[in-house]
Amino acid sequence: METPSPLQTPVVAESVTAPPAGPFSPVSAGERISSIDTLRGFALLGILLMNIVGFGLHFAAYDDPTVAGGATGINLATWTALHILAEGKMRCLFSLVFGASAILLTSRLDSRPDGADIYYRRMLWLLAFGMAHGYLLWHGEILFPYAMCGLILYPFRKLSVRWLLGIASVLIVLQVAAVAFKGHETREIATQGPELVKKEAAGAKLTDSERETKEKWETMRRMMRPTPEELQKDAQQWRGSVIEVIKARAKIVLMFNSKPLYMPIWWDLFSMMFLGMGLMKVRLFDATAWPAKTFVLLAVIGYGIGIPVNSWSAWLVIKSNFDLATHWFANMTYDVGRLSIAMGHLGVLMLLCRQEWLAWITSRLAAAGQMAFSNYVMHSLICAFLFTGYGFKLYGQLERYQLYYVVGAIWLVQFAGSIYWLRRHRFGPLEWCWRSLTYWKKQPMSLDAQPSSFK
Repeated sequence: METPSPLQTPVVAESVTAPPAGPFSPVSAGERISSIDTLRGFALLGILLMNIVGFGLHFAAYDDPTVAGGATGINLATWTALHILAEGKMRCLFSLVFGASAILLTSRLDSRPDGADIYYRRMLWLLAFGMAHGYLLWHGEILFPYAMCGLILYPFRKLSVRWLLGIASVLIVLQVAAVAFKGHETREIATQGPELVKKEAAGAKLTDSERETKEKWETMRRMMRPTPEELQKDAQQWRGSVIEVIKARAKIVLMFNSKPLYMPIWWDLFSMMFLGMGLMKVRLFDATAWPAKTFVLLAVIGYGIGIPVNSWSAWLVIKSNFDLATHWFANMTYDVGRLSIAMGHLGVLMLLCRQEWLAWITSRLAAAGQMAFSNYVMHSLICAFLFTGYGFKLYGQLERYQLYYVVGAIWLVQFAGSIYWLRRHRFGPLEWCWRSLTYWKKQPMSLDAQPSSFK
């Protein structure tokens, strides 16, 4: 993107004060940019669309509905729609907001002599929350990696828009290249592996290189194409005792949190955070700072690229019956489609935020966004209780489409609950705890001295 903007010169909003908000924490009503809260709330609730699959079904069902949850009719339609519009796109939006919020937070803290200390304490506490959340509730959690990225972002806060967008662009290119390389390598393994298994079973001796390829294939196959026996063992593990569930979760969390910073997932997060920092400096997340046609153009271009690209990749893998080699080939367009759809969502949301008659929905998304930390952990609490040995043990029991009844119920609770809570309190409960720990001082919670923005 070009600086200061990819589209056109912004107009000046009548009254916008940059809030001292962190990536999750709300501030006083008069200091907020409501469209950022709305975007955060949308991304937060959208993340559950994908996380629910990991809560209720085998990991491999994310990409391959033939593994679990059903792969025909409404189940296949559900997978297809989410592959095109949601998978990776909500994390992309959330990362953009995280980067934008880092700019907002540090712009306030830079006026304090202890600003850097506060910022790093904040990230370190988020790191601790993430570790606890991962080991106890949800092994696919994002607090830990976001905190790790946040620790690195601070020195870059004062870079110009050109530099921030330049860094983001380089990281995106590296991410695309890494995914393409990994996709080619994985496609080769998925193509050669089954033949090598047959070759060895027939009594032929494999070379060292062939044996290595076969072992990689068998590891991949166990992860992505589990047998019925392996699926049953997986289900028993997650429906087991609390201790058994925590042990199973700990293995996955340790693996994820030990990934080195050169792994593609880190480039994924960093690239979107740097992009969010740059776009925040040109105020693209402020629905009142740009003319409506800017957001219309953003939506048209984003969806115009993303929907065809993602539809093509979905068609390709469905046509192949979710063949692993084909999946990894189609995945080479992942980042192009993901970012394009995310930009389309951003454009539409900013347009919605400009419409007063839609305030009944945007204000509820904003409330959910103000309590994003609390609501995110609430997702995990509810789903851990529903699906694992912590409670009802529904893991592996529901079809894919049925999981979204759970999502809808959680959304309704959080829409109503966030508004109700913020009419009475300044912060969500975990936001309050995080803020109090950051400043090492109990923060005021009641709204008695501060009028609510939610009527």
